[in-house]
Amino acid sequence: MKRARGKSHCAINFALETIGDPWSLLIVRDIALDGKHTFTEFLVSTEKISSNILTDRLAQLERDGILAKNPAESDRRVMYYTLTQKGIDLLPALLALSAWSFLHDPLTDASPEFAEAYFRDPVAVAAAVQAIAASGEAVFGGDGSVHPSIPKQ
Repeated sequence: MKRARGKSHCAINFALETIGDPWSLLIVRDIALDGKHTFTEFLVSTEKISSNILTDRLAQLERDGILAKNPAESDRRVMYYTLTQKGIDLLPALLALSAWSFLHDPLTDASPEFAEAYFRDPVAVAAAVQAIAASGEAVFGGDGSVHPSIPKQ
């Protein structure tokens, strides 16, 4: 994906130039919320990204400092993607987009428990999500459960 950098010094323009396509945000979501870290795991996400677009977005996110890529401990041939601090700093914005969707998408499959916690205390939930992501864990378990660090009441 080619990007025209430096159109302006507007903060929103910078953000859009860095992560303004849907696939980039979905990759960040997959890592932070669902605990996906490998190319194969990203390929099986609900949205069905094509392998060539996935390759491009992973490389761009790595170049932009959002992701780090290292060989997986279990198999050095497999690349393992994690969020950098810059990627973790992006998570509150991703959660704000999710909150907008909770309100306006009647067909959302978002966790009601997570949405309620976010609307009760968005700052605390964002901080918890950032801490969970920094630890390498996922916010949601494979069974749909919410990480115990997310504030309940």
